[in-house]
Amino acid sequence: MTDRLGELSAAGVAIWLDDLSRVRLSSGGLDQLRREKHLVGVTSNPTIFAKAMSDADEYNWQLKDLATRGLEVEEAVRLLTTYDVRWACDVMRPAYDATAGVDGRVSLEVDPRLAHETEKTVAEAKGLWWLVDRPNLFIKIPATEAGLPAITATLAEGISVNVTLIFGLDRYSAVMDAFLAGLEQAKANGHDLSKIGSVASFFVSRVDSEVDKRLEKIGSDEAKALRGKAAIANARLAYERYCKVFASDRWQALADAGAHPQRPLWASTSTKNPDYRDVMYVEELIAPGTVNTMPEPTIHAFADHGEMRGDTITGAYDDARKVFTDLEAVGVDMSDVIVVLEREGVEKFEASWLELLDGVRKSLAEAGKGAGKPGQAAKGSAQAAEQAGGNA
Repeated sequence: MTDRLGELSAAGVAIWLDDLSRVRLSSGGLDQLRREKHLVGVTSNPTIFAKAMSDADEYNWQLKDLATRGLEVEEAVRLLTTYDVRWACDVMRPAYDATAGVDGRVSLEVDPRLAHETEKTVAEAKGLWWLVDRPNLFIKIPATEAGLPAITATLAEGISVNVTLIFGLDRYSAVMDAFLAGLEQAKANGHDLSKIGSVASFFVSRVDSEVDKRLEKIGSDEAKALRGKAAIANARLAYERYCKVFASDRWQALADAGAHPQRPLWASTSTKNPDYRDVMYVEELIAPGTVNTMPEPTIHAFADHGEMRGDTITGAYDDARKVFTDLEAVGVDMSDVIVVLEREGVEKFEASWLELLDGVRKSLAEAGKGAGKPGQAAKGSAQAAEQAGGNA
């Protein structure tokens, strides 16, 4: 029987799950994926948590305690989400240990409402790092203009960072520069660079969604022929930049001090258009030193019928550049596409965060009326301890 996920992993692609929930943790489902599907990482975001906490039953015992203490909703959300992330970090700890800290990571995002406030983002990142208190945590910081100096400052504190919401090539170059500057400062501050990790989350399917919409509006045969090509071309050209930066003398000085490279992470890799192959953004973005974070259905789809064709990025740079040239020729302004996607990305996560706050606010009110299941607190604590496996 072909182990397609094993082959993908052997090709240098770290397989991460783009989902997290209390149900997944308490059922042992996350640990099963780690053991059986080559899973070595987990990402979360406000949308994922808003969905997870819409099922309040799994959180009732904790919500009742929080309501009894009279906590404000934002503090309650922090305690609920960091509880899940801490638990997930413990589940993924074997992968962290097996890869000397490169993988086995779990990502937790700063409040998206801080996306344009540098100092508050850094303070939030530090607070989350203290609260989760696990070495295999990633703090997610968006790659906005205000986020760039926050990335550097957070890394300088010795805190591992997942840079999120990257859509454009120039912004990606700025992210890599912020990473290098952060490690240089971390080294000057006396931190062990081998303990600091980072990935740069380059969004994929959303690029095609926006570009395809514009191509449909243009309507010519030449425009329609370019549908479904922009996102892969964009990611491939990002990988080209990654290879150049991490072959530089500047990087080598950090590598000599024990640093790990900031790997490109392909995010949003489920296809949104049903006309496209469901594993397209996995098959077409295979190269050493990358991460692909997928929803569980995409992981299972690739395990079932994914095609391995070796490295599908390196050597495809000229074709990718031609796609960009052709897009410009038919009237697609990629610089405007990137601006729109970044703005919408931040807005969507802000909306999900507000939805999460509203949902927890209502759940706290219900819990304060005496809702909750007797004995659930003990049950939840026992489950957490069992899943953690002693990895404090």
